[in-house]
Amino acid sequence: MADKFDCLPVRIRYVGRKISVKPFQRGFLAKAVASARYLLPALALGLAVATGVPLAAAAAAWDIRKLDGDDYVSADNIKQFYRFNQLTRNGSAVTLENAKVVMKLNVGSAECTMNNVKFVFSKPVAEIDAKVFVSRIDLSKLIDPVLRPNFIKNAGNFNTVVLDAGHGGKDPGATNPFGTEADYNLKIATRVKALLLADKNYKYKVIMTRDSDRFLSLQERVNLANAVPENAIFIAIHFNSGGSGARGIETFTLSPPGVAHYGREVVEGDKYERAGNEHDSANVALATSAHGMVLRALGTNTFDRGIKRARYTVLSGIRHPAILLEGGFLSHPYEARLIQNEKYQAALAGGIAAAVDKYRVAVTPRPAAPAKN
Repeated sequence: MADKFDCLPVRIRYVGRKISVKPFQRGFLAKAVASARYLLPALALGLAVATGVPLAAAAAAWDIRKLDGDDYVSADNIKQFYRFNQLTRNGSAVTLENAKVVMKLNVGSAECTMNNVKFVFSKPVAEIDAKVFVSRIDLSKLIDPVLRPNFIKNAGNFNTVVLDAGHGGKDPGATNPFGTEADYNLKIATRVKALLLADKNYKYKVIMTRDSDRFLSLQERVNLANAVPENAIFIAIHFNSGGSGARGIETFTLSPPGVAHYGREVVEGDKYERAGNEHDSANVALATSAHGMVLRALGTNTFDRGIKRARYTVLSGIRHPAILLEGGFLSHPYEARLIQNEKYQAALAGGIAAAVDKYRVAVTPRPAAPAKN
């Protein structure tokens, strides 16, 4: 579990049946990098707006409405700006689609999927005058960086990856009869490091906040990451705990100013910008790569809980693009055994490592098209 919250050791009673792990495809890492299914799609080649939030440059053309004090933008505008070919609606279900992306929304719900990867919006999708609307903050802080990652400034200019294995030492994190979260976190981080250092495409430098079973405070983790002078990305690795039915992976990015921590209402402190908000767009792009690649790596051995917003200390204070990934539930009888399995661990680590390459490619600006004579 993420470090911000205290967690009590969890004791699970396991059913005494044998659970098999489906074999993971050989050569996953190479195929995953080459696969286009979960690539962050860049759809805006040739669009007039080259930087920033799309609404700023085309405000006059956008149908913007107020709802409970928040700006909302019509799905028709999203279709036009991002060059979706179709917008269809069946009751509350709304689908925007083109050759590269299928986006699914539901009126009244904050859940959205893009190419089968789940995102949790800050505000529910709304209906105003029989038209579908999405909150402006979700458009600018989530949809836009996912659909146009190559427009994020300077995001691809990095070679350093900071891996944070959560918990450790006197803080075991979540526990079950098989082991501790702290131990699993370190195992996955160590595997990811080895894969990145062996990467033939890029010469990565990998920094571990801890490489042994030792305790680090949250602020010490932040300080270690912020002491890196060059451009870097930060990936915190955790496992989850909850009710016996809870399972799957989820990935967190820092909430933008004015957006609450997932699962609670906005409080006064949420209104202020934190150090990590400097990279709001890059945070979402990195989370999309990591979450999508891990889903692909684990296949039917996991469940998509979505990309969500949070105000964890390690996300708030770090001055590099940062995410926190929860790799499964130690409290789930079936998933706990999967997590213990080395094939699951290898696939999870492979997905994270492949995501670093994918993110780097996605956020690298594309060369300008040559001028026509």
